[in-house]
Parts: sequence; C-alpha cells; structure tokens
Amino acid sequence: MSRLDRYLLAQLMALFGFFALVLVAIYWLNQAVRMFNQLISDGQSARVVLELTSLALPMVIVLLLPLSAFAAAVYVLNRLIGESELVVIQATGTSPWRLARPVLVFGVIVALMMAILVHLLVPMARARTLERRAEIAENVAARFVTEGKFQHPAPGVTFFIREISPRGELLDIYLADSRSSNATVFLASKAVIVRGEAGPKLVMIEGRAQSLRASDGRLSVTRFADFTFDLGALMAAGGGRTPGLGEMTTAQLLRNGSSARGGDTPGAVSRELARRFAAPLHAPVAALIGFAALLLGGFSRLGIWRQIVLAVVLLLVLQSLVNFADTVAQRAPGLWPLIWLPLLGGALAAVAMLWLARRHRRAPGRANRRAGSAAGGAAA
Repeated sequence: MSRLDRYLLAQLMALFGFFALVLVAIYWLNQAVRMFNQLISDGQSARVVLELTSLALPMVIVLLLPLSAFAAAVYVLNRLIGESELVVIQATGTSPWRLARPVLVFGVIVALMMAILVHLLVPMARARTLERRAEIAENVAARFVTEGKFQHPAPGVTFFIREISPRGELLDIYLADSRSSNATVFLASKAVIVRGEAGPKLVMIEGRAQSLRASDGRLSVTRFADFTFDLGALMAAGGGRTPGLGEMTTAQLLRNGSSARGGDTPGAVSRELARRFAAPLHAPVAALIGFAALLLGGFSRLGIWRQIVLAVVLLLVLQSLVNFADTVAQRAPGLWPLIWLPLLGGALAAVAMLWLARRHRRAPGRANRRAGSAAGGAAA
C-alpha cells in the first residue's frame, strides 16, 4: 500500500469513527428514551432498562455503519477539494480509479465489521432480547402490581388495584374477564399472588363474582371467601419457544435453519442468508457512490454542492431499492435473489461515475494537445 493509500485510508477511518459514534449515539439514545419510559412505567429496574438498551446496540450499529461510511467518504473528498490537495494528487497523474482504491479498501474493512455483527452478534442480541422480554412478561409484579391504574394484561381482561399494603397484599381488587361469551367481574377486598406449578395464581379473599349470561342477559352474583384466578394463562410462555430465523447465528442457520420458526417456508432460509451476506456490502457500495459522485465535474466557484446533492440522492435511491427488494422477498421468499440487485446497481453506478470522471479529466488534455499541434502547424 502506497503512502497516498495510507493517507486517504487514515482520514477515512478517523472520520468514519467520528460519524459512526455520533450517529449511533443519537439513534440509540432516541430508542433508549422510548424503551426507558415503557419499562419504567411497567415497574422494571434500571438494570433491566440498561440491559435491554445495550442489547439493541448491535442492530443500531448495523443500520448506521453504511451511512457513516458514506458520510466519511464524502467529507474526506470534499476536504481534499477544498484544500486543493486533490488538484495536487491529480497533477501527478493519479486517475479516479487509483483514487478509489483506498476507498474500496476502507469499504471492505467496514464490511468485515458489519459481517461480524450481522452473522454473529445481532442474532445473539436479538435472541437474548426476546428471552429477557419473555421473562419480563412472566414477571407478575411488573405487569399487574401497579396501584391506581387500569391495566389490560390480555385482550378482554381488565385489572385494577387501589392500593398495595406494606405486607404486599393487594387491596380492593377489580378484575373483569370478558374473554368468553359470559362476562365476569370479580370484586375482592384483598388478594395475594402465589406461585403455582402451572404459573402464578391470584388468590382473592372476601369478594364476589358477578356473571352476565349472554344467552338471556341474566346477572348472577356469587359471594366467596376465597377464589383463585389463573394468571399463568395470561402470560406468554417463554420456555420451549421455537427460535426464529433472525435469532439464529449464520452457522446455526446453515445447520438447522429449517427447524426454526418460519424456516419451513420455501425460500425463507435462503432469503435470510441472502440478507445477511448482502448487508455488509452496503458499506463499500455507499462509500464508492459518495466518493465517485464528488469526482464528477470540474472546478467551480460555487463549490461542489451539486455533486454532494447527487451523492445523497443516489444513496436515497439505493436505500429505497434495498427496502423495496427486501419487502418483496419477505412477501415471496422465493424471490430472494432480488436482494442482490440494488447492490449490483449501486456498484455499477459507482463504476460509471468513475469512468465519467476519468473521461472528463482526460478530455481537456486532448484538447490542449490538439490546440498545441494546430499552433505548431501554423507556426511552421
């Protein structure tokens, strides 16, 4: 690697680190605030909030690394142009293809980072997140034991507690269950939650049950000294859950992807593998598009804002095509090869812009040689 390659690569990596840090911090904090409000309102501790927000980091990083690579490539070339370094480099005979070599190396480095995330860390983080959410869903205290608030733990079920005593007793209980045709309302002076073999139980003491029969509209009232309501039926079972394709690492997906949830769908495993292998390539394609677009055109007193706008538009078009292809492949897994087409189109667009930049750069030289030849002929 030449000194020029090392110089450009060092600038690209430094600015890539800066943009990645800023973008990931902004996006992650935005998500963390929403998650924090939701989890704290459910009664979760700060440790649980920190764990879940940390598990969301790999997904956030994968989304923003291509954008950071694009921003770094655009910023570096814009600075080279602004400080006239690009003019000096091109004056030595360096072609656009030669200038793009360190950008390609930079994109490959970012792609390797993304490959580690996509094939290993993101599936592990997603699996752990779903496990923790299942555990939180089974945490009865977090979901039910909230004073003075009507809660809906399941469709057709409404739960209310007026107060929680220092001993942990639930005072003045209201529980409405309308999941069946005969709606039932339980009112109790107090209740406690106990653990059972089939899940948690709500034991209501000194209350009454009011049942409305749907067939004839008759209301019946039954008083009880104690009554047990099965809360375990309202919980999402976490144990024995079949993992989805997104929760398995690529090695696991290649070994037994068909046994995963959704893996029996024709083309589903192929689609997931295509998405994972295509995702890291977004970084080099985005970096080359940004770099090649700024090489178009010559010197202008107005700057290179038109080339920057062109680079941004091309990146937006590329991302829109990637999203469209992913949506089509999700609806019809057999069409998973479409996932590669936007990346192929983006790479061809970058190559075309580099070719145009080389052609524009050589055109003045030909014109000058022709003018010189004509002047020499006239002098003779």
